[in-house]
Amino acid sequence: MALNKDFLMGFISGTVVGAVGYRLYEQNGGQLQRLVQPNGGFGGGFGQRPAAYQPSLEELVAQKERLEDAIAELQAR
Repeated sequence: MALNKDFLMGFISGTVVGAVGYRLYEQNGGQLQRLVQPNGGFGGGFGQRPAAYQPSLEELVAQKERLEDAIAELQAR
């Protein structure tokens, strides 16, 4: 009988937590979608930038130098 009571309590608590989570998701769905979208949220994701971003010449030259250094280091191995 104890196993059935434990199972029932777990099932009920899981159902309640699921219902509360679903309600919170429905209330905050727009905010969650903006976080998940590639160009929304905090900076647009990992390493992604908005399509309108144009790096400056200095940024491109610095990136080129870092890549050349990394290539030279790998070739030296």
